[in-house]
Amino acid sequence: MRDKAIEDAWRGQAECRKCGIRELALFSDLQETDFGHIHLPIDEIQFEPGSALYHVGDPGVAVFTVRTGLVKLVRYLADGSQRIVRLLRPGDTAGLEAVLGQDYEHTAIPLRSALTCRIPREVVNRLAEGTPRMHAQLMQRWQQNVRQADAWLTSLSTGGAKARVARLLLLLMDDGATRECALFGREDMGAMLGVTTETASRVVAEFRREGILAEKGPNLYDCDVEALRLIAGA
Repeated sequence: MRDKAIEDAWRGQAECRKCGIRELALFSDLQETDFGHIHLPIDEIQFEPGSALYHVGDPGVAVFTVRTGLVKLVRYLADGSQRIVRLLRPGDTAGLEAVLGQDYEHTAIPLRSALTCRIPREVVNRLAEGTPRMHAQLMQRWQQNVRQADAWLTSLSTGGAKARVARLLLLLMDDGATRECALFGREDMGAMLGVTTETASRVVAEFRREGILAEKGPNLYDCDVEALRLIAGA
């Protein structure tokens, strides 16, 4: 945690220019005077893969902005299996339900090492009351989460297994903005796509045999974007 670095970044001190706090989506519209509403510390926390930002059912005491890495939001089913309902990337916000005083609805776990800013609920609410800019950002965050949930449901939960895997790969590449894609465990892939771990492994192996995925390193692939779009039906 580096509270001092975050405070210094708000004040524009030269040694903290790399902090990036001013670029975070939740605070992107705020002005220097808005931070006078903050009376509680904001913690910068690094979470490693497998650790949890929070668990489902925990009291919602803070929201988290993802600065680096990749975080999965998990729901656990009655049979003990898990379903990944969304992925959070840099700039996304986790735990917005805390703003309403609700318990967390998911378990948030990094798939890749994630640097986050933990923002107490009281800080967000005070800013929302004190400046319309923060209120507008919260509304945009809610709408973005709804849009992401809709897109996840329509693109990653429908169609055959090959189409779902292709859509996930395109999503991880920002819809083909780059040819490089870093994958993760096949169990997590299956939980995202609603298929078995074996099916996810079989499809990835098939894509490798067909030259659609070319391995560059452990779980790092160069992708044939056009072939993936054709399979995805994009």
